[in-house]
Amino acid sequence: MSLRHRLRRTARAVALCAAGVLVATGLTAATAGPAAASSTADVVAEAQALQAVGLPGANDWSCRPSAAHPRPVVLVHGTFVTGTLNWIELAPLLKAKGYCVFAPTYGRLPHIPVMAAIAPVEQSAAQLKTFVDGVLAATGASEVDMVGHSQGGLMPRYYQKFLGGAEKTKRFIALAPTSHGTTLSGFATLLQSVEGAPEALLESWCQACLDQAPGSDLLNRLDAGGDTVPGVSYTVIATRLDFIATPPSSQFLVGPDVRNLYTQDLCWYDLAQHATLQVDSEALHEVMNVLDPAHATRTGCRVLP
Repeated sequence: MSLRHRLRRTARAVALCAAGVLVATGLTAATAGPAAASSTADVVAEAQALQAVGLPGANDWSCRPSAAHPRPVVLVHGTFVTGTLNWIELAPLLKAKGYCVFAPTYGRLPHIPVMAAIAPVEQSAAQLKTFVDGVLAATGASEVDMVGHSQGGLMPRYYQKFLGGAEKTKRFIALAPTSHGTTLSGFATLLQSVEGAPEALLESWCQACLDQAPGSDLLNRLDAGGDTVPGVSYTVIATRLDFIATPPSSQFLVGPDVRNLYTQDLCWYDLAQHATLQVDSEALHEVMNVLDPAHATRTGCRVLP
């Protein structure tokens, strides 16, 4: 075979190989697009399965954050209630201000269909991770701001510390959180004095209640190494009239980017209690200030517009 013939055959082989690479690359690109889209759709669908049902102003999955409010706001409810019940005031208020608002209902148990936020806190934190991932995928944002009430002010800290949530949370506002557990005005302490009583009463239907008892394994792990994680800005709003998350001072966090306050610091005669703090006008006004500090206005003995 002549050298000229061999060179022609080699050139054809190289051309065929190049064509094969181009075809394969084209096929990969053609299939990668739909696969990626399918994956995103799956992530959003998993989050939508957890959304609070019928909550005005929340869970509009077509919402896109604006330049004024670049991060979606995720609302995290407390023990026993659903997102729908917990955020009936704040969700439409935030929506009217131009925020993309999302709220899950988490922590259900199959044999107890009515109540929520009663499953183990670790399990609920995993559901919050699923929900936030879906919110970010749907909106295109890289971070969320988060507002939690009661257990909703505790459980997200587990998500932030152990499940990668710190990288996805910019601001966390905790209303009457059970940050370091609650004595329930002494009732939990009384139960703990009776050997086996808390477990016998609660482990079958409210593991989250046990997780929120002072000295629980979950709280010991959560508090080890400090209350907060770098990258998240924390605000705790409590009320001195709280008889559920007790003592009220136990709600406060210690860390480099933490602000703790009582509603009575904002308005001396504020009468908010644990179960009403999420609808208290002073508390909600201060939530607005924290979410949008550039346009903050003084909070104090006022009614929301």
